[in-house]
This record gives sequence, structure tokens and C-alpha cells, in this order.
Amino acid sequence: MDYEAVIGLEVHVQLRTDSKIFCGCSTKFGDEPNSNTCPVCLGLPGALPVLNKKALDYAIKVGLALNCHIAERLKFDRKNYFYPDLPKAYQISQYDMPISYNGYILIEAEGVEKKIGITRAHLEEDAGKLLHEGIVDGSYVDYNRSGTPLLEIVSEPDIANPKEAHEYLTSLKSILEYLEVSDCNMEEGSLRCDANISVRPKGSKKLGTKTEIKNLNSFRAVARALEYEIERHTDEIEAGEKIIQETRLWNDAKGITISMRGKEEAHDYRYFPEPDLVPFTVSRETTSVIGSGLPELPRERKIRFMKDYQLSDYDAGILVQDKKMAQFFEDCVIGGVEAKQVANWIHSELLGTMNAQGISWQSLSLKPSDLAGLIKLIESGKISGKIAKEILPQMINAGKSAQKIVEEKGLAQVSDEGVLEGLVDSVIASNPRSVEDFKNGKKKSLGFLMGQIMKESKGKANPQLVNKILQEKLKNI
Repeated sequence: MDYEAVIGLEVHVQLRTDSKIFCGCSTKFGDEPNSNTCPVCLGLPGALPVLNKKALDYAIKVGLALNCHIAERLKFDRKNYFYPDLPKAYQISQYDMPISYNGYILIEAEGVEKKIGITRAHLEEDAGKLLHEGIVDGSYVDYNRSGTPLLEIVSEPDIANPKEAHEYLTSLKSILEYLEVSDCNMEEGSLRCDANISVRPKGSKKLGTKTEIKNLNSFRAVARALEYEIERHTDEIEAGEKIIQETRLWNDAKGITISMRGKEEAHDYRYFPEPDLVPFTVSRETTSVIGSGLPELPRERKIRFMKDYQLSDYDAGILVQDKKMAQFFEDCVIGGVEAKQVANWIHSELLGTMNAQGISWQSLSLKPSDLAGLIKLIESGKISGKIAKEILPQMINAGKSAQKIVEEKGLAQVSDEGVLEGLVDSVIASNPRSVEDFKNGKKKSLGFLMGQIMKESKGKANPQLVNKILQEKLKNI
């Protein structure tokens, strides 16, 4: 029997505010443990929460970008459960009146556009963090994170496979970065994902028993964990065993999920309205003002890149994934370089160098004008493409322009026909067998001779002129 997966994702996004959601404590990551705390975020008796307006504005902005309905009437609720990193033994969240709901994201699934529904996006406070490493006979708790504003974005179970899950997460992360509401740093916990998955016979309308997967710290981990769970569910169904509704942890090193606990239902949290935060109204005018300030989002930018710069769907799609990369591309084009050339250099050489050196777009020192200058040197014939590829890492590391490096190292391309003829004559004389092969119709020998000439010139010979001179001389032999 064929089976199909039904997948829904819950993404927790830390909002980029200077202070916490219900108090004035700093949200700065990496400070001394428990240094950014106060009676409110520690849950001490008598402390009263006050909502952070910027967190509310950011939540509305995300809701609008995800095509959601924005609620006019809002309230907060207490979600009750005990855990050592939850100082109040409850979390202030939103239950039946989320700030936004009924939205969607469009993704590309195997070349076809697919709509993934957004059930809701609601505000809540983050918990603290348990510290286990290097601690004997127990654990410590760092409450610095406690009270950091979170937006939980819950998808509809519209995702059919791990690849679609990866596309959804990539698209969502890109939107959040364009909005500048979060740094989306998964290593620091700014973006966290839980996956819900069930498996059923293909074509069936009845949902199977679901499991929730936690401890997913990368998009790749999400895809791998889903692949594992699909196989595990299928095997157990085929064996006639019953799937247990539970929460499971992903072990990335072993590539398996491990049972953590039986899954609690919503009513087990004993939700009730937060008595210290009264319900309130968000005016349509406020929502309209926030909506008018939305930036151009990845999908719209991709369409514009394809139209204005005649880029392919693939090229435009890669460029708009990162807001800084998209802006870098446009600034290069403004510098007077053909768009396709810039896209090619960013996709291949620049991204390759950045990945090899562990450089992010945030930390890249190379300016758009520097890359534009490098490409112009190639177009003008002053350097070869090979030399340009060697120069690029030096430009990034030394912070110098291409022109400066070319001048300092004498890398200018040789286009003097007299000099090139001498090189060609020397290589022809040194390789009579390859010359004979060419005369006998073996075209590959031409490439060999070209390679020898470029080697002799240390990559500085103008390849177009060399090719022209070489072919003319070979014809006359």
C-alpha cells in the first residue's frame, strides 16, 4: 500500500526588540547568566506585566506579510505547566484570540506553486534556558531568555513531504529577515521549529495519529527528522502496530528520533484569561499604518528582478533569498554592470568564497562597487576571468579594489599581439605531436595547446587573442 505524509510546522520566532515582552529587561544574547532579569520576568509575587508595543507592532507586521487576518480584539491567556525554566509555572500566551490567523505562504514545490496555509500567529513570552554541560549532579537555569518576545507561527497540515517543509521554512525565514523583525539565528535560538507529522494511506481523508518532533536546530535537521518519522510510521503501520501520539526528540548525530513524553492536549494546559493584562482593541488605523510600511517582500522582489533585469526564475530565486544579497546585486547593477554577469559572479565565485571562509552577508567587507569594478576589468580586457577568480578572495581579505591588486601584483592581461605571437610560436615548437594531432582532426589538441600558452603566460594572456593567433598559425603549418 502507498502512504502519504501530512505535515504541519510550528515555528517560534524571537522578535528583535531591545527589551522583553512584559518588562524592561534587555534581550541581549550572551550576557552573564541571570543578569537581565527583574521581578516581572522572574515571576515574583506582586509583579505586573506591561505589553511591549514594538513586539505588538512586529507581530502585526508579520501577520500582514503572511496574508493573515489581523484581530481587532486581543487578549492574553495563561498556559499552565511546570518546568524548571518557567519561573511562574505558567506562560503568558494567546489561546483562542490570536493576533493573526487564516493566512498563507506561497512556495515552489517541484516547479509548481503551492499555497501553505497559516493557521495562526500569536504572541507569547519565552521560557528560560536549562544549562547541563559541565555541571555535575544537576542543572542550572539561566532566566535571561525568560520573557523574550516570541511569535509562534503555526502552519496548516498542508505540507506533503520533507522537501516542501524545507521550502516553507526557507520562505518564512526570508520573509522575516526582509521585515527585520528577527535575526532568525537558529544557533542562538532566535528561530526554533517543531514538526507535527502523521502518515495515512494515499487518498485517505482520515488523518493518522501524529507525533511531534522537537530539538530541531536547522532546516536540514527538520527534513532529516521528517524522513525518519515517515519511514518509522510506515513500518509500524505495515507491521500492524499502533502509532502512539507523543513528543519525540531528534538526535542529529544518530539520525533518529527518541520518545520524550506522551503528547498533552491543549486542555491539559488549563488555559484561562491572563488577569493582569486586560483585553484591548487594535484599531484598523494602526494596522493600516503598519501595513503601509511593509517593505518589498522576497516574492515581489523576485518577480521584479525577472522583469526588470531579465533574470531566470532560478537566478532571481537565489538572489532574493537573502535581503542583503539582493541589495548587493542591485547596487552592483547600478554600478554599471550587466545584471546576468553580476548574478553569475554572486552565485558561483562570491558565494563559494564566502562559504569557504565562513563569511556571512552581514560580515562581508566587500562593497558592491568593488565587485562591479572587478567585472568591468574583465569586460575591458584588462584581466582574464581566471585572474579575476584569483583576485576575488584577496579583495575580500585585504579590503582592496581589483584595480589596486592588479597594479600591485602586475596581473594585467597581456593583449600585445607581438608578445602573444612569441608565446604561441614557442608552445607550437615545443609540442609537435599535439600540432600533428590537430592537423589529423583531433580537436582536443587545440585545448591542450591553449592551456600550455595560458600556463606559460601565468594566466595573463588574452584568451580570445591567443585562440585567434593559434588557429591562424596552425592552419599555415
